[in-house]
Amino acid sequence: MIEKCFDYLRRTLSVDGKTYTYYSLDALEKEGFHHLRELPYSIRILLEALLRKCGSVDVTLQDALSLANWQPQGQPGSILTFHPGRVLLQDLTGVPILVDLAAMRSAVARAGGDPAKVNPVIPVDLVIDHSIQVDFFGLPDAAERNTAIEFERNAERYRFLRWAQKAFQKLRVVPPATGICHQVNLEMLSSVALTQPSGGDLLVFPDTLVGTDSHTTMVNGLGVLGWGVGGIEAAAALLGHALEMPVPQVIGVHLTGALAEGVTPFDLTLTIAQVLRQKGVVNRMVEFYGPGLASLSLADRAMIANMSPEYGSTAAYFPVDAQTLAYLRLTGRSDHQVALVEAYFRAQHLFRLEDSPDPVFSDQLELDMGSIEPSLAGPKRPQDRIALKGVKQRFEETLAAPRVENGYELAVSQREAFAEGHIDGKTCRLEHGSVVIAAITSCTNTSDPFVLVAAGLLAKNAVARGLTPPDHVKTSFTPGSRVVTEYLSQAGLLEPLAALGFGLAGYGCATCIGNSGPLPGDLSEVIKANGLVTAAVISGNRNFEGRVHPSVQANFLASPPLVVAYALAGNVKSDITREPLGKDRQGKPVYLRELMPTAQEIQRVIDRFVQPALFRQNAATSFQGNQAWKQIDAPESLLYEWEEGSTYIQEPPFLEGMDKPGSEVAPIQHARVLAVFGDSITTDHISPAGAIPVNSPAGKYLLEHGVKPVDFNSYGARRGNDQVMVRGTFANIRLKNRLVPGVEGGFTRHLPDDRVMTIFEAAEVYRQEGVPLVILAGKEYGTGSSRDWAAKGPLLLGVRAVVAESFERIHRSNLVGMGILPLQFQPGENVASLALSGDEILDIDGLENGLTPGMVLEVRAVAPDGREVRLRVKALLNSLSEVEYLRSGGILKSAVRRLLD
Repeated sequence: MIEKCFDYLRRTLSVDGKTYTYYSLDALEKEGFHHLRELPYSIRILLEALLRKCGSVDVTLQDALSLANWQPQGQPGSILTFHPGRVLLQDLTGVPILVDLAAMRSAVARAGGDPAKVNPVIPVDLVIDHSIQVDFFGLPDAAERNTAIEFERNAERYRFLRWAQKAFQKLRVVPPATGICHQVNLEMLSSVALTQPSGGDLLVFPDTLVGTDSHTTMVNGLGVLGWGVGGIEAAAALLGHALEMPVPQVIGVHLTGALAEGVTPFDLTLTIAQVLRQKGVVNRMVEFYGPGLASLSLADRAMIANMSPEYGSTAAYFPVDAQTLAYLRLTGRSDHQVALVEAYFRAQHLFRLEDSPDPVFSDQLELDMGSIEPSLAGPKRPQDRIALKGVKQRFEETLAAPRVENGYELAVSQREAFAEGHIDGKTCRLEHGSVVIAAITSCTNTSDPFVLVAAGLLAKNAVARGLTPPDHVKTSFTPGSRVVTEYLSQAGLLEPLAALGFGLAGYGCATCIGNSGPLPGDLSEVIKANGLVTAAVISGNRNFEGRVHPSVQANFLASPPLVVAYALAGNVKSDITREPLGKDRQGKPVYLRELMPTAQEIQRVIDRFVQPALFRQNAATSFQGNQAWKQIDAPESLLYEWEEGSTYIQEPPFLEGMDKPGSEVAPIQHARVLAVFGDSITTDHISPAGAIPVNSPAGKYLLEHGVKPVDFNSYGARRGNDQVMVRGTFANIRLKNRLVPGVEGGFTRHLPDDRVMTIFEAAEVYRQEGVPLVILAGKEYGTGSSRDWAAKGPLLLGVRAVVAESFERIHRSNLVGMGILPLQFQPGENVASLALSGDEILDIDGLENGLTPGMVLEVRAVAPDGREVRLRVKALLNSLSEVEYLRSGGILKSAVRRLLD
């Protein structure tokens, strides 16, 4: 019985005459845990989940008592067992999970089991939001044309999702052209207080979740505790498996003051990302407190929480308070739900009041919001904040800086390069810093009316002065909710945005995820031929190399009004704090300070036009979809009928060998190094993403299967086909593998014959030779978005282990979930200090004795000249469950075996 351990803590509360049961933290405190109200709010929410789940197969009495005695400075060796209340999926990461579930059903059926047992046991929402691409822009019907192409490109995927929607219980699918998953989650899906039947009672508890996008943390701004996990972990969670992680420390961020005039919440967000990345909060939770919270709207908080992955924290939590209730009312939640949230969180002492005592944190950081100044981040990392007044100087310094310092390493003679591009018969000048993409995009900013209204008012002022962007700027607007275009339209701001090229191009992630579409005219060819470092300025949250567009090397994150400003200026080498954005009809210079609206002007528009009725109308139709969605003909069957000729959906090979029982992990002997990487290798470098080049292994595969290049779509859209994805693993055009110095892209040397080939081709040769493979890397391996294919792809390439100085939390877990062993160098040791070249043959000793959490293994590396290096590495396995995943060959095989037992 799940409620076995702490039944005596059950209490009731009544809301509007309806009775709810809950597990009382107050009652636990009276049992002797006198410090519970000193715990961070996030820890209290995790504790409630353990009280409620205690007695289940995954949660013991000791688990709950250990967390009740949470120590601010950490509890070495303590593992948190967590059952989320629900799961959130976006389509690029969600489709592979549903494909895996369909494959599990097929595997269970083949083994004589009941495939109907393969079903989510907690609510799952999948939002189709990452498939829209900006093929058309600056046209009145751009959104309709882009959406039509989206449905054409993704017909097979969408047919599969329609099947899944009918085939799996507890699964809801939000159709395309609705919005971004995180904003839909914020506006519609999150209840803050969840309910479910329990032993004849109606149980109420905090809304918690995990999602297959790193920026799931956005909902932390609403007081909902959730974070991003890999697709492998999400599949386990929705099947009822507990997620495990070390008990986190919690860093408190004490906010004081208020933002000055001319400063946006996004400037604050970029500053927080910078200071927390410098502070070091990886694998920790962040919680915000202090008097400054009163001046932050719910949307401001959500923006800050959204970028939690950029500063490395697991979550970035804002406690439930009056702002939470106001937002629930604004977005059309029922009066009863708002009353339930307030009553429950007050009863649990989880409701933050102005006089609430500050929690005791592991560490604290002070931030005066009055000190924040207008900022951008870039040109390669989201944590690299630049004051707006310093962008020009920073960019020019970056042109000369060495690549190892995130520069472009251009010689003096190259820094003044320029060329002419051609668009629809017009000639435009391109040089270093030319803005070729300006996009108001992504969940980060399009959730916040303040910055969107600011952009609209700035655009209105610019149009009145007769300004327009240069021809070489590709502009687009892809908001995260249909509500956004409604209030901008009613406020008369959609028209001036469209006049500057920022007309609606679709609803979805688009440019931020790399679906920026082709550059106009011959710009891509001109940029490449002349070695130009052109720029993108986007209101997104990620700007890693090669992410936004393969032809654009410098990528800057900025608030929507600054996106519009740089579109007008046309070059990031323009100091827009001092230099004009352009000239008006009379030839008079126009400056940013003349166009930027005041906070008072912005707030007047918000108060008048951002109203609950808009959110209610949107929610009423969000699950219906457009006519194209409704017309998709999908089968109704328990088992998915795999189509042999499909280039989108194929039964994956991860469950092959299910007839063999799980056993000890096989020794890794006579292994070769597939690649040697430096620091900060991201999942964008590892996982296939963006466009599929014609001459790549994946492109050649599609051509061989009759797919025309115009129909290649993106790697993200083809995540349901392992044959495409394995060929695109480590294929990022900016990847730097030290086995092939001076070469960028997915190449390596096959050893011992020294032949240079693509990483996929080399892996295939090694497979034929029966050689296991290892990756060597530096710090922060696997940072960035939560991408399951960053672990699935290496597995299919034959990678058995990754040896790195450190790993990003989600990616480490994903590797384990796929049966790849994450190994960590000893402190102070790395590839360079050990003089490893990558040409060695590796033996990893100790696996034959059986794996245990955190065990130390010995690696013997023998160089071609016979020189031998011995090093000790730590197996980054946190629990016996993770050891079991390695023994079983990954989570999926482990889950199927459970169902068959």
